[in-house]
Amino acid sequence: MIRSIAVLLAAGVGAVARYALDEVVEHRTSGVFPWGTLVVNVSGSFLLGLVTGLALHHGLPRTPTVVLGAGFAGGYTTFSTWAWESLALVEARASVATVGNVVGSVAAGLLAAAAGLGLALV
Repeated sequence: MIRSIAVLLAAGVGAVARYALDEVVEHRTSGVFPWGTLVVNVSGSFLLGLVTGLALHHGLPRTPTVVLGAGFAGGYTTFSTWAWESLALVEARASVATVGNVVGSVAAGLLAAAAGLGLALV
């Protein structure tokens, strides 16, 4: 029960952090490309790779792993916003931005997760 409450609270903190970072990034960039969501999802992928690596290779206990991974990172990252923004780019006929968002987000997210996992191995 306590773990579930901790996950709930961490997810709320993650969601607020996502909103705040997205706002900061979007106010510093221009154009149609959703830079804020990209930054959030890539940094969240890095965090999840790091937490996974710490759990697998350094014995990070289950509760902090779940709270940071499912809770904070789950509340922080956003697949639904990424998908919605990708469709909005399609509707805006922004082909290059659409491909960049879809392919770039997936590639950068995977690389960031691998970097987090690699950092945990050090």
